[in-house]
Amino acid sequence: MSRFVVRPSKFRHVYGTGAKREVSYDNVKVSGNAWDTNLIKVNPKFFSLNWNSGGGGAFAVVPLTMTGKLLETLPLCRGHSAAVLDTDFSPFNDYLIASGSEDSKVFIYNIPEELGEEDIDPVVRLTTHGRKVGQVSFNPVAENVLLSASADLTMKLWDVEKGEEKQDITGHMEVIQSVNWNYNGTLVATTCRDKKLRIFDVRSNKIVMQGDSHPGVKGSRVVWMGDNRLASTGFSKMSDRQVNIWDASNLDKPLRSTNLDTSSGVIMPFYDGDSNMLYLAGKGDGNIRYYEFENDELFLLSEFSSTTPQRGIGFMPKRALNTNECEIARAYKVSNTIVEPISFTVPRKSDSFQADLFPDCAADEPALTADAWFDGEDANPKLISLEKGFIAPAKKEFVASAAAQAAETIVVAPKSDKDYQEAYHKLRQENEDLKNQLAQKDVKIRLLEVQLEQLNPPSASSSS
Repeated sequence: MSRFVVRPSKFRHVYGTGAKREVSYDNVKVSGNAWDTNLIKVNPKFFSLNWNSGGGGAFAVVPLTMTGKLLETLPLCRGHSAAVLDTDFSPFNDYLIASGSEDSKVFIYNIPEELGEEDIDPVVRLTTHGRKVGQVSFNPVAENVLLSASADLTMKLWDVEKGEEKQDITGHMEVIQSVNWNYNGTLVATTCRDKKLRIFDVRSNKIVMQGDSHPGVKGSRVVWMGDNRLASTGFSKMSDRQVNIWDASNLDKPLRSTNLDTSSGVIMPFYDGDSNMLYLAGKGDGNIRYYEFENDELFLLSEFSSTTPQRGIGFMPKRALNTNECEIARAYKVSNTIVEPISFTVPRKSDSFQADLFPDCAADEPALTADAWFDGEDANPKLISLEKGFIAPAKKEFVASAAAQAAETIVVAPKSDKDYQEAYHKLRQENEDLKNQLAQKDVKIRLLEVQLEQLNPPSASSSS
């Protein structure tokens, strides 16, 4: 007689609970841009949301305490001349945020401690990308180190305090669809429209590993799971949604490949290394699946179900969770008009701190300075214990260097006929400069082609 054996796991009974409407965030105006993005990022103080606004690109930074219906006069982070595509908070400064936009620029904003009614202007402008910037992501170990990925097929490393581009990373053949740092911020995994999965050593501009990812034509994502494993989401040739597990040292084929369903929405993966849990949230779905990762296998635990489809989702850093209620994760789900917190908890009868559920997690202090990291130093993230609860630190001032501030170009709207004429001649001159640069590049390309032909002359054909 066979006997069914239940796999032991302390996370077997994790369940998700959506917040009531009065403690959610209502009256949000979500950007209607079609670029594949999560739309929202969260930290212990705020969430940022790509905003639907006129007069260029903007995003909102909303204090987590501002629940209920948001004011129509909510101040926005402005400055971009086209739609904002992605944002990311600094892991070491809750008041520092980066944004990437369709205008090909990356801006850095210093959020005021008390938000008033005035919009927020950027303090640093990073402007060397050639096309729209679809992803921005801070390094998890080094302070003020930012990665940006653009439709110009490059990624760039920035020292945001100095306003300097430190590395131009090449190697993609198509538009970059997702980027993700590994645990100690030394490698970056990417997915791309050319259906390749790549791992970069970004400081040296080298592709460490490359392989075929998902064969489907729709979008794919990737996240690191520990030191040497990756999870990617995408589509099969038959348009089934897939999740693959990879060995980061060998991308020839996945360790595991699982077809999930036949829905059309891109799956947004989030991995919690403290609990070894992978959360999969599909765009247009009302559910969030969550799995436990063990011995290179994914074990489905359960799923959070809702009738409201999600357009984007972001997860709170572990240090700000409610340990008294055994909250092991908190997601912020974006629908058309509301942002809803979803709390994932493990039921426990004891009121004492559950050390097995909450190992030491990433702290809000950097392990390295930007200079040390760019000089080649490595370090693991600093860790903190949650036993005494989370205490939000005082605001950490961000002061851009004089060079970074001097590099800023502030665009002022024309107010008179003379201003319009000056703006027109300036734009015309910029257009001529770009044409000249393009012509010079065409000449260089032709010279390289000639040199290549000289190195590899065509084989002699019969002259008779």
